[in-house]
Amino acid sequence: MSSAPWAAPEKTTGLIFDCDGTLADTMPIHLIAWRAMLGEHGLVFPEKQFYGFAGMPSNKIIAILANEQGKPKSPEETAAMVTDKEHRYVQKLSEVTPIAVVLEIASRHRGVLPMAVASGGEGWVVRKTLQVIGALDWFAAVVGAEDTARHKPEPDVFLEAARRLGVEPKGCVVFEDSDLGIQAAQSAGMMGVDIRPWVNKVPT
Repeated sequence: MSSAPWAAPEKTTGLIFDCDGTLADTMPIHLIAWRAMLGEHGLVFPEKQFYGFAGMPSNKIIAILANEQGKPKSPEETAAMVTDKEHRYVQKLSEVTPIAVVLEIASRHRGVLPMAVASGGEGWVVRKTLQVIGALDWFAAVVGAEDTARHKPEPDVFLEAARRLGVEPKGCVVFEDSDLGIQAAQSAGMMGVDIRPWVNKVPT
Protein backbone atom coordinates (compact mmCIF):
# COMPACT_ATOMS: atom_id res chain seq x y z
CA MET A 1 0.00 0.00 0.00
CA SER A 2 1.50 3.32 -1.04
CA SER A 3 1.51 6.44 1.05
CA ALA A 4 -0.48 9.42 -0.16
CA PRO A 5 0.23 12.68 1.65
CA TRP A 6 -2.84 14.88 1.40
CA ALA A 7 -3.64 18.31 2.77
CA ALA A 8 -7.04 19.95 2.83
CA PRO A 9 -7.35 22.80 0.32
CA GLU A 10 -7.97 26.28 1.64
CA LYS A 11 -11.60 27.00 2.49
CA THR A 12 -12.39 23.31 3.05
CA THR A 13 -15.51 23.20 5.23
CA GLY A 14 -15.71 19.45 5.88
CA LEU A 15 -14.49 16.00 4.93
CA ILE A 16 -16.85 13.22 3.85
CA PHE A 17 -15.70 9.62 3.53
CA ASP A 18 -17.26 6.63 1.85
CA CYS A 19 -16.88 3.54 4.05
CA ASP A 20 -16.65 0.30 2.06
CA GLY A 21 -13.47 0.24 0.01
CA THR A 22 -12.44 3.70 1.21
CA LEU A 23 -12.03 3.68 5.00
CA ALA A 24 -12.28 -0.09 5.36
CA ASP A 25 -11.14 -2.96 3.17
CA THR A 26 -14.54 -4.64 3.08
CA MET A 27 -15.23 -5.26 -0.58
CA PRO A 28 -13.88 -8.85 -0.81
CA ILE A 29 -15.95 -9.81 2.25
CA HIS A 30 -19.04 -8.14 0.83
CA LEU A 31 -18.57 -10.10 -2.41
CA ILE A 32 -18.38 -13.39 -0.51
CA ALA A 33 -21.57 -12.50 1.38
CA TRP A 34 -23.32 -11.43 -1.81
CA ARG A 35 -22.47 -14.59 -3.70
CA ALA A 36 -23.47 -16.89 -0.84
CA MET A 37 -26.85 -15.18 -0.49
CA LEU A 38 -27.55 -14.86 -4.22
CA GLY A 39 -26.56 -18.46 -4.89
CA GLU A 40 -29.49 -19.62 -2.77
CA HIS A 41 -31.78 -17.71 -5.14
CA GLY A 42 -30.18 -18.98 -8.34
CA LEU A 43 -28.48 -15.67 -9.10
CA VAL A 44 -24.86 -14.90 -9.95
CA PHE A 45 -22.80 -11.75 -9.38
CA PRO A 46 -19.73 -11.37 -11.64
CA GLU A 47 -16.82 -9.65 -9.89
CA LYS A 48 -16.54 -6.86 -12.48
CA GLN A 49 -20.24 -6.07 -12.10
CA PHE A 50 -19.90 -6.15 -8.30
CA TYR A 51 -17.20 -3.47 -8.31
CA GLY A 52 -19.07 -1.47 -10.94
CA PHE A 53 -22.07 -1.32 -8.59
CA ALA A 54 -19.97 0.00 -5.67
CA GLY A 55 -21.98 2.62 -3.79
CA MET A 56 -25.35 1.35 -5.01
CA PRO A 57 -27.91 0.27 -2.36
CA SER A 58 -28.39 -3.48 -1.98
CA ASN A 59 -32.08 -3.50 -2.91
CA LYS A 60 -31.33 -1.81 -6.22
CA ILE A 61 -28.50 -4.26 -6.93
CA ILE A 62 -30.81 -7.21 -6.32
CA ALA A 63 -33.49 -5.75 -8.58
CA ILE A 64 -31.02 -5.25 -11.43
CA LEU A 65 -29.45 -8.70 -11.12
CA ALA A 66 -32.79 -10.48 -10.73
CA ASN A 67 -34.32 -8.76 -13.74
CA GLU A 68 -31.22 -9.25 -15.90
CA GLN A 69 -31.18 -12.96 -15.06
CA GLY A 70 -34.91 -13.45 -15.57
CA LYS A 71 -35.75 -14.08 -11.91
CA PRO A 72 -37.50 -10.92 -10.69
CA LYS A 73 -38.17 -10.58 -6.97
CA SER A 74 -41.01 -8.95 -5.08
CA PRO A 75 -40.26 -6.05 -2.72
CA GLU A 76 -40.78 -8.43 0.22
CA GLU A 77 -38.34 -11.00 -1.21
CA THR A 78 -35.83 -8.27 -1.96
CA ALA A 79 -36.00 -6.89 1.59
CA ALA A 80 -35.43 -10.36 3.04
CA MET A 81 -32.48 -10.90 0.70
CA VAL A 82 -30.90 -7.61 1.75
CA THR A 83 -31.20 -8.56 5.42
CA ASP A 84 -29.73 -11.99 4.74
CA LYS A 85 -26.78 -10.54 2.84
CA GLU A 86 -26.00 -7.96 5.53
CA HIS A 87 -26.06 -10.56 8.30
CA ARG A 88 -23.69 -12.77 6.29
CA TYR A 89 -21.34 -9.80 6.01
CA VAL A 90 -21.57 -8.92 9.70
CA GLN A 91 -20.63 -12.49 10.59
CA LYS A 92 -17.28 -11.85 8.88
CA LEU A 93 -16.65 -8.40 10.38
CA SER A 94 -13.65 -9.66 12.33
CA GLU A 95 -11.86 -10.04 8.98
CA VAL A 96 -12.25 -6.34 8.09
CA THR A 97 -9.11 -4.21 8.13
CA PRO A 98 -8.71 -0.45 7.71
CA ILE A 99 -7.37 1.16 4.56
CA ALA A 100 -4.49 2.79 6.39
CA VAL A 101 -3.69 5.61 3.97
CA VAL A 102 -7.28 6.93 4.11
CA LEU A 103 -7.79 6.28 7.82
CA GLU A 104 -4.62 8.31 8.47
CA ILE A 105 -6.16 11.29 6.68
CA ALA A 106 -9.27 11.02 8.82
CA SER A 107 -7.17 10.64 11.97
CA ARG A 108 -5.07 13.71 11.11
CA HIS A 109 -8.16 15.88 10.56
CA ARG A 110 -10.14 14.58 13.53
CA GLY A 111 -11.14 17.58 15.63
CA VAL A 112 -9.70 19.91 12.97
CA LEU A 113 -12.47 19.75 10.38
CA PRO A 114 -16.06 18.47 10.62
CA MET A 115 -16.17 14.91 9.25
CA ALA A 116 -18.90 12.53 8.14
CA VAL A 117 -19.30 9.12 6.54
CA ALA A 118 -21.72 8.79 3.62
CA SER A 119 -22.36 5.30 2.28
CA GLY A 120 -24.63 3.34 -0.01
CA GLY A 121 -24.77 0.67 2.71
CA GLU A 122 -27.22 0.27 5.56
CA GLY A 123 -26.36 2.70 8.35
CA TRP A 124 -26.28 0.07 11.10
CA VAL A 125 -23.83 -2.02 9.08
CA VAL A 126 -21.62 1.00 8.34
CA ARG A 127 -21.47 1.83 12.06
CA LYS A 128 -20.43 -1.73 12.90
CA THR A 129 -17.69 -1.53 10.28
CA LEU A 130 -16.43 1.79 11.65
CA GLN A 131 -16.41 0.30 15.13
CA VAL A 132 -14.24 -2.61 13.97
CA ILE A 133 -11.61 -0.25 12.53
CA GLY A 134 -11.72 1.93 15.65
CA ALA A 135 -13.15 5.04 14.03
CA LEU A 136 -16.84 5.12 14.94
CA ASP A 137 -16.54 8.14 17.24
CA TRP A 138 -14.47 10.16 14.80
CA PHE A 139 -17.43 11.27 12.70
CA ALA A 140 -20.17 13.74 13.59
CA ALA A 141 -22.57 12.10 11.13
CA VAL A 142 -23.06 8.75 9.43
CA VAL A 143 -25.43 8.75 6.46
CA GLY A 144 -26.64 5.40 5.13
CA ALA A 145 -28.82 4.17 2.27
CA GLU A 146 -31.97 4.55 4.34
CA ASP A 147 -31.38 8.27 4.88
CA THR A 148 -32.00 9.49 1.32
CA ALA A 149 -34.51 8.64 -1.39
CA ARG A 150 -31.92 8.80 -4.17
CA HIS A 151 -28.47 7.25 -4.16
CA LYS A 152 -25.10 7.48 -5.89
CA PRO A 153 -24.49 8.73 -8.56
CA GLU A 154 -27.12 11.22 -7.35
CA PRO A 155 -25.65 13.73 -4.88
CA ASP A 156 -28.21 13.29 -2.09
CA VAL A 157 -26.12 11.22 0.34
CA PHE A 158 -23.29 13.76 0.31
CA LEU A 159 -25.62 16.75 0.51
CA GLU A 160 -27.31 15.15 3.51
CA ALA A 161 -23.91 14.60 5.15
CA ALA A 162 -23.04 18.29 4.65
CA ARG A 163 -26.43 19.29 6.05
CA ARG A 164 -25.89 17.20 9.17
CA LEU A 165 -22.43 18.68 9.62
CA GLY A 166 -23.86 22.17 9.22
CA VAL A 167 -21.36 23.12 6.49
CA GLU A 168 -21.50 24.45 2.95
CA PRO A 169 -21.45 21.62 0.36
CA LYS A 170 -19.17 23.53 -2.00
CA GLY A 171 -16.40 23.46 0.61
CA CYS A 172 -16.59 19.70 1.27
CA VAL A 173 -14.06 17.14 0.09
CA VAL A 174 -15.29 13.60 -0.58
CA PHE A 175 -13.09 10.49 -0.47
CA GLU A 176 -14.34 7.67 -2.68
CA ASP A 177 -13.30 4.43 -4.36
CA SER A 178 -15.99 4.16 -7.02
CA ASP A 179 -17.01 5.90 -10.21
CA LEU A 180 -20.57 6.28 -8.90
CA GLY A 181 -19.26 7.96 -5.76
CA ILE A 182 -17.02 10.39 -7.62
CA GLN A 183 -19.93 11.31 -9.90
CA ALA A 184 -22.13 11.90 -6.85
CA ALA A 185 -19.54 14.16 -5.24
CA GLN A 186 -19.18 16.22 -8.40
CA SER A 187 -22.96 16.48 -8.73
CA ALA A 188 -23.05 17.81 -5.16
CA GLY A 189 -20.58 20.53 -6.11
CA MET A 190 -17.90 18.96 -3.94
CA MET A 191 -14.29 18.03 -4.62
CA GLY A 192 -14.00 14.26 -5.17
CA VAL A 193 -10.79 12.46 -4.25
CA ASP A 194 -10.40 9.04 -5.87
CA ILE A 195 -8.43 6.88 -3.43
CA ARG A 196 -7.96 3.96 -5.85
CA PRO A 197 -4.51 5.05 -7.11
CA TRP A 198 -3.30 5.17 -3.49
CA VAL A 199 -4.14 1.53 -2.89
CA ASN A 200 -3.31 0.20 -6.35
CA LYS A 201 -6.94 -0.43 -7.24
CA VAL A 202 -7.82 -0.12 -10.90
CA PRO A 203 -10.92 2.07 -11.47
CA THR A 204 -13.85 0.01 -12.79
